[in-house]
Amino acid sequence: MSGGLAAATSTGGMTNKHFGRVGDTPIIGSGTYSDDLCAVSCTGHGEYFMLGATAFDVAARMRYKALSLDKATEETVRRLSNIGGEGGLIAVDAEGNITLKFNSEGMYRGWIDPETGKIHTAIYS
Repeated sequence: MSGGLAAATSTGGMTNKHFGRVGDTPIIGSGTYSDDLCAVSCTGHGEYFMLGATAFDVAARMRYKALSLDKATEETVRRLSNIGGEGGLIAVDAEGNITLKFNSEGMYRGWIDPETGKIHTAIYS
Protein backbone atom coordinates (compact mmCIF):
# COMPACT_ATOMS: atom_id res chain seq x y z
CA MET A 1 0.00 0.00 0.00
CA SER A 2 1.32 3.44 -0.88
CA GLY A 3 0.73 6.61 1.11
CA GLY A 4 -0.33 4.92 4.35
CA LEU A 5 0.50 6.26 7.79
CA ALA A 6 2.19 4.43 10.64
CA ALA A 7 3.30 5.37 14.14
CA ALA A 8 6.29 3.89 15.92
CA THR A 9 7.02 4.99 19.47
CA SER A 10 9.87 4.09 21.81
CA THR A 11 10.48 5.17 25.37
CA GLY A 12 13.33 5.85 27.69
CA GLY A 13 10.96 5.21 30.58
CA MET A 14 10.66 7.21 33.76
CA THR A 15 13.53 7.44 36.21
CA ASN A 16 12.87 5.43 39.38
CA LYS A 17 9.70 3.88 37.98
CA HIS A 18 8.14 0.96 39.81
CA PHE A 19 9.30 -2.49 38.74
CA GLY A 20 6.90 -3.99 36.23
CA ARG A 21 5.32 -0.65 35.33
CA VAL A 22 3.86 -0.57 31.83
CA GLY A 23 3.80 2.90 30.36
CA ASP A 24 1.67 4.38 27.62
CA THR A 25 4.07 3.63 24.76
CA PRO A 26 2.98 0.04 24.00
CA ILE A 27 -0.72 0.81 24.49
CA ILE A 28 -2.34 1.60 21.16
CA GLY A 29 -4.39 4.77 21.52
CA SER A 30 -2.49 6.01 24.56
CA GLY A 31 1.14 6.52 23.57
CA THR A 32 0.93 5.62 19.90
CA TYR A 33 -1.82 5.54 17.29
CA SER A 34 -2.29 5.66 13.56
CA ASP A 35 -5.20 5.51 11.14
CA ASP A 36 -6.03 6.97 7.73
CA LEU A 37 -6.08 10.55 9.11
CA CYS A 38 -2.96 10.80 11.25
CA ALA A 39 -0.09 9.07 13.03
CA VAL A 40 0.76 10.11 16.61
CA SER A 41 3.60 9.34 19.04
CA CYS A 42 3.49 10.64 22.62
CA THR A 43 6.00 11.21 25.38
CA GLY A 44 5.62 12.25 28.99
CA HIS A 45 3.91 11.00 32.13
CA GLY A 46 2.30 7.90 30.67
CA GLU A 47 -0.42 7.40 33.25
CA TYR A 48 -2.10 10.59 32.04
CA PHE A 49 -1.65 9.65 28.39
CA MET A 50 -3.40 6.36 29.19
CA LEU A 51 -6.16 8.13 31.12
CA GLY A 52 -6.82 10.48 28.21
CA ALA A 53 -6.28 7.95 25.38
CA THR A 54 -4.16 10.84 24.16
CA ALA A 55 -2.82 9.49 20.86
CA PHE A 56 -6.29 8.33 19.78
CA ASP A 57 -7.81 11.61 21.00
CA VAL A 58 -6.01 13.50 18.22
CA ALA A 59 -7.51 11.26 15.53
CA ALA A 60 -10.96 11.39 17.14
CA ARG A 61 -10.93 15.18 17.17
CA MET A 62 -9.92 15.21 13.51
CA ARG A 63 -12.60 12.69 12.54
CA TYR A 64 -15.55 13.79 14.66
CA LYS A 65 -14.93 17.54 14.87
CA ALA A 66 -13.32 17.86 11.41
CA LEU A 67 -10.36 19.68 12.98
CA SER A 68 -6.99 20.17 11.32
CA LEU A 69 -4.04 18.25 12.74
CA ASP A 70 -2.70 21.41 14.38
CA LYS A 71 -6.01 22.31 16.04
CA ALA A 72 -6.69 18.70 17.12
CA THR A 73 -3.27 18.38 18.77
CA GLU A 74 -3.67 21.78 20.43
CA GLU A 75 -6.98 20.70 21.98
CA THR A 76 -5.59 17.30 22.96
CA VAL A 77 -2.57 18.78 24.75
CA ARG A 78 -4.88 21.26 26.50
CA ARG A 79 -7.00 18.33 27.71
CA LEU A 80 -3.84 16.56 28.87
CA SER A 81 -3.01 19.66 30.93
CA ASN A 82 -6.53 19.77 32.36
CA ILE A 83 -6.26 16.21 33.71
CA GLY A 84 -2.80 16.86 35.21
CA GLY A 85 -0.59 15.31 32.53
CA GLU A 86 2.71 16.67 31.31
CA GLY A 87 4.45 15.88 28.05
CA GLY A 88 3.77 16.15 24.37
CA LEU A 89 3.33 14.51 21.02
CA ILE A 90 4.59 14.38 17.49
CA ALA A 91 2.00 13.87 14.77
CA VAL A 92 1.67 13.82 11.00
CA ASP A 93 -1.49 13.80 8.91
CA ALA A 94 -2.30 12.22 5.54
CA GLU A 95 -1.38 15.49 3.78
CA GLY A 96 2.12 15.48 5.29
CA ASN A 97 1.47 18.26 7.82
CA ILE A 98 3.42 17.82 11.04
CA THR A 99 2.95 19.19 14.53
CA LEU A 100 4.99 18.88 17.69
CA LYS A 101 2.92 20.08 20.66
CA PHE A 102 3.85 19.90 24.33
CA ASN A 103 2.93 21.40 27.68
CA SER A 104 6.19 20.60 29.47
CA GLU A 105 9.24 22.82 29.79
CA GLY A 106 10.81 21.03 26.87
CA MET A 107 10.47 18.02 24.59
CA TYR A 108 13.25 16.46 22.54
CA ARG A 109 12.08 16.43 18.94
CA GLY A 110 13.24 16.38 15.36
CA TRP A 111 11.61 16.81 11.97
CA ILE A 112 12.35 17.47 8.33
CA ASP A 113 10.70 20.42 6.61
CA PRO A 114 8.75 18.86 3.73
CA GLU A 115 9.23 21.95 1.54
CA THR A 116 12.97 22.48 1.96
CA GLY A 117 14.21 19.11 3.22
CA LYS A 118 15.97 20.96 6.06
CA ILE A 119 16.50 18.94 9.24
CA HIS A 120 15.39 20.57 12.50
CA THR A 121 15.91 19.56 16.11
CA ALA A 122 14.77 21.27 19.29
CA ILE A 123 14.31 20.77 23.00
CA TYR A 124 12.65 23.94 24.28
CA SER A 125 10.05 26.10 22.57
